[in-house]
Amino acid sequence: MPETSYAVLGVFETPDALMKAIPQVRASKLGTVEAYTPYALHGIEEALGLRRSPLGGMVLVMGILGAITAFGFQYWISAIDYPIITGGKSAGSWEAFIPIMFEVTVLFATFTAGLGMLFLLNKLPFFGHPVLSSKAIKGITRDRYVLALEAESEAFDSAAAARALQAAGAIEVEALPAPDRSPFLTSDWVLRTLGGIFTACVVAGLAMYFATKWFPVLAPMKYIQEQPRLNAQKASSFFKDGHGMQQPVPGTVARGYLPTATGTQEEAASLVNPLPRTPEVFALGKKVYKNRCEVCHGAVANGVGSLTAAYGAKPANLQAQQFLDYPDGKIYWAIVNGKNAMPSHAPYLSERERWAVVDYVRALQRAQNAKDEDLKVAR
Repeated sequence: MPETSYAVLGVFETPDALMKAIPQVRASKLGTVEAYTPYALHGIEEALGLRRSPLGGMVLVMGILGAITAFGFQYWISAIDYPIITGGKSAGSWEAFIPIMFEVTVLFATFTAGLGMLFLLNKLPFFGHPVLSSKAIKGITRDRYVLALEAESEAFDSAAAARALQAAGAIEVEALPAPDRSPFLTSDWVLRTLGGIFTACVVAGLAMYFATKWFPVLAPMKYIQEQPRLNAQKASSFFKDGHGMQQPVPGTVARGYLPTATGTQEEAASLVNPLPRTPEVFALGKKVYKNRCEVCHGAVANGVGSLTAAYGAKPANLQAQQFLDYPDGKIYWAIVNGKNAMPSHAPYLSERERWAVVDYVRALQRAQNAKDEDLKVAR
């Protein structure tokens, strides 16, 4: 027997013999008792005095952490940093987060199960376990049952351990030398590993580069280059009418292009402005007017000093008697549908914004008329 040993193995023929030997070997208190069997034996954990594996708890905790992490990231993105209303739901609607929460939960739990088992519980990297090079390993993987007394200190008595195993019924006894525990993560090993990775990346990159150059039409690359598509301006045999561009469904109106309640400007004269003339309405109308109307109609709604007047154009003078006599509905109709050179603003303004512009135009007209009256009195 070697003086310095890692463990002493005792081989048993049946699982019952192994189970009966465990209490006797543990009572000797010569070292740590471990069992190696070709399949799991019921009750062997309790017999060896092993505590319940903490792996399940680790996986549970990390799975919950993964779900919380996924929820937190999605909530921060969707409800705080860049809120987007989708389908009329609130920005922080948690139901949409469930698929990603599930995936991240599985990700955290899976990595914890694998890495926790390998590195925390099995103490890897330890690639030279003595049992793997023992004579008994062939029997362990087939039909033999092995009980090991492993050294807990340098004072381990391998001879006494062998006698204890034989006394417990072992048919064979084998002493295993202490493994080489020198660190494998040396500078030479790191450099060789990095060099191998770099070489593999270079070879793979060059191989892919020349493969695509020599065989540019191999699947699936040729399917990416030869995709069928529909040209909207050309005929198409896919649709019954032979047209590539299809007409809207009958009876539907594109969003933002809703028609007015009446068809002509004269009919629109009967429309009543539903907005009260309040400071809030005037503020909204002023904002929209300055953004869309003032460039042509000027600051006082008469075209003087406007951009179009500077170029010799003649925008509508909103101070003319014609527009002073206009009902609110006619001005609203012109904003929605456009008139002469004036484009339609219907796609860009809501109904409230359109009526607010009408109120603001009326306020500008009243303000200008008050100035005119003052001039007359001064003269």
